[in-house]
Amino acid sequence: MAEPLRVAYSPCPNDTFVFHAWAHGLVPGADAPEVTFADIDVTNGLAERGELDVLKISYGALPWVLDEYALLPCGGALGRGCGPLVLTRPGAGDDLSGRTVAVPSERSTAYLLFRVWAAKAVPGGLGEVVVLPFHEIMPAVRDGRVDAGLVIHEARFTYQDYGLRKLADMGEAWEQDTGLPIPLGAIVARRSLGEQRLREISETIRASVRQAWADPEASRGYVLAHAQEMDPAVADQHIGLYVNEFTEELGEAGYAAVRGLLARAAAEGLVPPLGPGALDL
Repeated sequence: MAEPLRVAYSPCPNDTFVFHAWAHGLVPGADAPEVTFADIDVTNGLAERGELDVLKISYGALPWVLDEYALLPCGGALGRGCGPLVLTRPGAGDDLSGRTVAVPSERSTAYLLFRVWAAKAVPGGLGEVVVLPFHEIMPAVRDGRVDAGLVIHEARFTYQDYGLRKLADMGEAWEQDTGLPIPLGAIVARRSLGEQRLREISETIRASVRQAWADPEASRGYVLAHAQEMDPAVADQHIGLYVNEFTEELGEAGYAAVRGLLARAAAEGLVPPLGPGALDL
């Protein structure tokens, strides 16, 4: 019997919702994988070290891993109205020139979107950029340990609970500038598995997504068990925002968004440029 695939994704509701059926052996013809839960900064590192078979990573980390991993055309997070936010304390002012900003990862899509935005919006240049786990960023801004924070995930729905204000919406800026969806999280699989296996894995992930949509209640226990005290209503908002048609199939607009973001990031010197066919299976 073949060893199960080693898969890593975050405990966030969109990932547990998407992968519930596959993780529990409920997709016909597909064995359940061996699942590791990890924050996106950890999975980015796992991919860069060539560990595990299938991972959810940031699109911002993708250019560094494409020699060993292929981008799968489904299962990830793209969308509209779902971009990262820059938060500050009330009365802190709108100019981030020389200010300290906390970010969830320097190899995250959020960070790329932020730096592309800041290149225009912060003419004086940013100050220190510090990396914190995403759940520590809002408390750090609230407590004055940093001047601003770049937040992702369910922070879109909860930042006002920390007494913070939204300075800018990275997704809104991206969409206004490009008209494209916001590329956030990618699913990658080891190229050495072979093209046929990669296509089979893609079909399994699509089937898992479709089963989640067909019977949302089936995954609810799994989602809430890993959502770390998240209110069920917030978890539902999270899933509704990040699991959409691009999760089932990247499509032409999805690939255009990925290429567009990485090309702009490469022009700013933030990532290496993509070679021809780099996004092909």
